[in-house]
Parts: sequence; C-alpha cells; structure tokens
Amino acid sequence: MDLLDFQGEALYFDEGLDPAVTALLAQASRDYGDGGAERPLQQAYRAAPESLAVLVALYRFYYYQHRLDDAWRIAEAALAVSGARLDLPRDWRELDRDYIGLAAQRSMTLLRFHLLALKASAYLRLRLGQGDEGEALLEKLAQLDDHDRLGAGALLQVIRQSRGLTVVET
Repeated sequence: MDLLDFQGEALYFDEGLDPAVTALLAQASRDYGDGGAERPLQQAYRAAPESLAVLVALYRFYYYQHRLDDAWRIAEAALAVSGARLDLPRDWRELDRDYIGLAAQRSMTLLRFHLLALKASAYLRLRLGQGDEGEALLEKLAQLDDHDRLGAGALLQVIRQSRGLTVVET
C-alpha cells in the first residue's frame, strides 16, 4: 500500500469547527508573538478536545516552545482520537497490515495523520530519553510503510548511524 495515495479526501483541518473555537485558534495565532497563545489554545482544547485541528495547533505550540513533555501528551491525545475514528488498537504494538488496510478503507488521510502522529510520538520519546521505546515505534512504522513515505526508516538510519551501528537495507 502506498501511503501517498489519498487523492480527493478531506484533511484534518477541513473538519468544521464551532465558530468560537475557530476564533480562539485565530486569537492564539495573533497572540503567539506576545507569549499569550497558550490560554486560547487551552480554551479551544477544552471546547473541542477531539478536534484534530485544535490538537495539532496545541501540539505545535508546545513543540516550538520546546515543551516536549506537553507536546508528547498532546500527540498521544491525537493518537487516541484518530485511532478511535479508525478503529485501531490503542497499543501501537498491535498494529499490523490488516489493521492498516482496514483503516485505509475508512480514510487514507486520517490513517496518514495517525501514522505521522505515531512518528511524532516516537521522535518525542527519543528526545525525552525514552530511546528504546522511540526506536521500537519507528521500527513498527518502518515495517508498516513499505515505501518509507513517512520517513521512519530514514530516521532509524540516522539514529543507528549516529551510534555507529551497521545499517541493513530492508
């Protein structure tokens, strides 16, 4: 399966939002430079905790503020939301090609979102000192992504080369 094959599907930011939530996101955008973005983002999250657009905005805020624990927590929330919509297991270790195939039939764009959120979670785990867990998650993603469209295999190569390990092409 090619994870770039998702023509014509809606993306997470195409979902309709309550106008009040949209206004909060706009306020956060305006207030970012002044350091006031977190409050409206948190308000948006409380108002729409299952909105992927809100979760992405909050994730980006925390990530770019170098608040990696908070970013990881939001990445996990995004995984829970997207995984539930796709009927995927909560534990990424249970993911296999059958689950991925069924999820792709539901929504390829949401599946890509979910897998990219898994990659973000893996990266954050690595940055937070949870190297074994992060690397195992990247290995799982590389197994599921035949063409390395998500870049998990490439990231694994960088990690292993930085440790001086021999990289074997799969």
